[in-house]
Amino acid sequence: MFQFDNSYARLPDRFFASVYPEPVEGPKLLKFNGSLAEELGVEADFSDPARLAAILAGNVVPPGAMPIAMAYAGHQFGNFVPQLGDGRAILLGEVVDRNGKRRDIQLKGAGPTPYSRRGDGRAALGPVLREYIVSEAMNALGVPATRALAAVATGEQVYRETVEQGAVFVRVAASHVRIGTFQFFAARGDNGGIKLLADYVIERHYPELKTAENPYLALLQAVAGRQADLIARWMGVGFIHGVMN
Repeated sequence: MFQFDNSYARLPDRFFASVYPEPVEGPKLLKFNGSLAEELGVEADFSDPARLAAILAGNVVPPGAMPIAMAYAGHQFGNFVPQLGDGRAILLGEVVDRNGKRRDIQLKGAGPTPYSRRGDGRAALGPVLREYIVSEAMNALGVPATRALAAVATGEQVYRETVEQGAVFVRVAASHVRIGTFQFFAARGDNGGIKLLADYVIERHYPELKTAENPYLALLQAVAGRQADLIARWMGVGFIHGVMN
């Protein structure tokens, strides 16, 4: 189904934790984004819907996947937290799409990770459907955002303020490297980690900067400008979020 080529998982192990999705009781495919799948070069086998749902829910890890939870830091509730990380998201791997661009395939709500901080690592159906709709609406409006490949019901319940139905969201992004990923290493004084990450980001996202007089300064300037543009465009369509790391 996926033709994986996993560059981030080849970085040193302090960049992530290897972790497999936790199987769910009764996965059922609710929505599959066929046009995005075609763009990604992903071929879904609808002749076996049970297996397709099992793959997209994390019950079956497809060949070539290297499931990891990424480490990062960031600000939360007004305070800097030196270690956050993917607490309920697992990066299955990366594919190279039909335009030659590398894209992450991530399962959100696939179970606990070493960064879950006592959370269950699960997602409720309502937020999964909301993220599916909003991310695809923003894409249709020409506003950069993560994309939605699928939504899968788990057949299990999750416990929040009330009891809700569980689900897994299959998210697609150019990558899941964050500003907080750099902060993770900076908070530890790990200058080698910062350089490795910067080199990785330049190679993956800004290869034209490799010949700049100072590639790292050029990266900072490029990201700052792109982030400012992104936030302005998100706010222009009424999207407000408390965490932009």
